[in-house]
Amino acid sequence: MKNINWDNVQEATDFERIKPGGYIATILTVEDDPAREYLKMELDISEGEHVGYYSDLAASKNFWGLTLYRSYKESAQGFFKRFKNDVEKSNAGYTFNNDEKTLVHKQVGVILREEEYVANDGSVKTRIIISNTKPVSDIKAGKFKVPDLKKLDDKSVDPPSGFTVNPDDIPF
Repeated sequence: MKNINWDNVQEATDFERIKPGGYIATILTVEDDPAREYLKMELDISEGEHVGYYSDLAASKNFWGLTLYRSYKESAQGFFKRFKNDVEKSNAGYTFNNDEKTLVHKQVGVILREEEYVANDGSVKTRIIISNTKPVSDIKAGKFKVPDLKKLDDKSVDPPSGFTVNPDDIPF
């Protein structure tokens, strides 16, 4: 092992997980995928007790945890319009002009919920995702409902098969 001056290393601390609920967030980055017709946005909490939560998470875990995808395909344009309207209502004087770069630094209300997923080791875990967006005024007024935990389908989790490979059965 290389020689490390441990006096200069800050000890890791426990990281308290954010709870499902309504939060005011700021859009930090926007990427357009024109071939697949969607925007990928990274957001962070910008008001309240969890300001900077996802920036801190990224600094400590090297992982950005609050990403929002919004499709603008013809079949999803109604959903995109709702998002666009939520951003416009949250930022006085702002009108979205189909230039995704103008969304950077804009605020929007987000509703965070828990969902189950299958981890790499096969276990079922939960994560926090954006369920929906709302105008900031709705979040401040408590005019939102946090959806219940989104559970996996029973079919999504396969039990271990117990399958083993006999090296004598491999033809090479």
